[in-house]
Formats: sequence, C-alpha cells, structure tokens
Amino acid sequence: MNYIVQLVIILTVTFIGEGMYFLIPLPIPASIYGLLLMLICLKTNIIKLEHVKSVGNSLLEIMPIMFIPPAVGLIDVWSDVTHILLPIMIITILTTVLVMAATGKMTDFILKRNGER
Repeated sequence: MNYIVQLVIILTVTFIGEGMYFLIPLPIPASIYGLLLMLICLKTNIIKLEHVKSVGNSLLEIMPIMFIPPAVGLIDVWSDVTHILLPIMIITILTTVLVMAATGKMTDFILKRNGER
C-alpha cells in the first residue's frame, strides 16, 4: 500500500486520539488514547496490519533521532539539574529495572497462557 495512505491512516488515528483526550476527562496523555485506539482497530481488523506496517516500521527506525532534541535541551538546563543528578540517576535505574521485570513477567504469563491453549 502507498506510504502516503499508510501515513494518513496512522495520523488519522492519532488525531482521533487527540480528540478523545479533550472529550474524555481522564489524566491520560492523548498519545495513549491514540495507541489504544490503534490497538483496538488492529485487533478487530478495522485496520489491517499490512495497511500500516511499512510506515510503522519506518517510524520505528527513525525513533532514535527523535530523542536528540530533548538530549540537546538538557544542555540548557544542565546547571539546574546537576544538584539533583544523583536522585535522577537512581530513579532512572530503578524504574528501568522495574519496567524490565514487569515486561518479563507479563511475557512469561502470556507465553504460559498461550501454551495452555
């Protein structure tokens, strides 16, 4: 399928997620609404995976580039951050380990559940 059509599908779902953010008064980021909506559309075959796969893979490949501006922005606030650098590092390491452990446990649970079927 044409890259432009695939991108329009992804952007449309993202735009609808932004609209849901304003309509549903929950403290959830608009991007999460869009991701959940895309998940639902993919699982119910409203949108077929092949309709968004090529552009989705391309977006995943360029994702590291999107982290460059925030990293450069740290240079501007470095003097403000240096006095709390140790707590930031501890929190970052702990949350990374917790996310990895939770992801591993969830993966084990899903694999065991699918193995029973």
